[in-house]
Amino acid sequence: MTTITLIGAPIEEGSGRRGAAMGPTALRIAGIDTVLRELGHTVHDEGDVRPLPARDLANHSGANNLQIVAAFARALHDSVHDTVRKGHFPIILGGDHALSMGSVSGMARYAAEVGRPLFVLWLDAHADFNSPTTSPSGNMHGMPVAFFCGKAEFTPILPADRPMVDPTKVFQVGIRSVDDREREEIAEHGVRVYDMRAVDELGMAHIMRHILDEVRSANGLLHVSLDVDFMDPELAPGVGTTVPGGATFREAHLIMEMLWESDLVSSLDVVELNPFLDDRGKSARVLVELTASLFGRRVLDRPTRSA
Repeated sequence: MTTITLIGAPIEEGSGRRGAAMGPTALRIAGIDTVLRELGHTVHDEGDVRPLPARDLANHSGANNLQIVAAFARALHDSVHDTVRKGHFPIILGGDHALSMGSVSGMARYAAEVGRPLFVLWLDAHADFNSPTTSPSGNMHGMPVAFFCGKAEFTPILPADRPMVDPTKVFQVGIRSVDDREREEIAEHGVRVYDMRAVDELGMAHIMRHILDEVRSANGLLHVSLDVDFMDPELAPGVGTTVPGGATFREAHLIMEMLWESDLVSSLDVVELNPFLDDRGKSARVLVELTASLFGRRVLDRPTRSA
């Protein structure tokens, strides 16, 4: 079984609205630690990171709340790196998606140390490949992929010599809302995109087999980043950036089962849960169930709830 470390990241400053900072607490209340222990795993909860703003950075008109976002990125970079070096599996409880600037870069640092390529599976409605010079809003939760793929505008957030992720090793699944400039940047950098049309035409199992075969053949590490809005808002309404036409529970569950069976996943983000927008904890429970699937719970093992 796996030794899991839960790391809370109560960041909401990367988004344009309040509420995601309550996400880690909601996931804990929904029983994420209990479910994982019931599956036989050892779980350590490190609590929440609470970084001080990075006042060494000047504010940037194209990057809202840069100081606090950078502080979270730096803190999570170190926390995730230290966790995986101990042989533990980090699960980062978000918090908005800007936190992945730190979690993925921390994993990239570890991957470079052990001489293995890092792959990223990005389960999201959005590409998150904006930068301070391209973002229409300046909200940094729309920038993490561009950051950890090495775009130069982000150099002040972490040292310039930090390990990066090869954009061709980033797989984005479920995408259905992309800005025009993002579309150009993604094509230019070679990010691998499976939008919802591809999911409909090819099927989720086919897509996942292709991704997992590539990671396995490269002896790679795999970081999974699960955004609430990957799923259809009817299933998971507790997010500030709902986009109709998302993944069904069956599709999301299949992904997690296949990831568990592959034994390739090294780290996980669970992001963008906004309990203030949720329906009586519905989204939090879905995320906990999907996390359980990633750690061995099969669909036939799901408990039946009484009315």
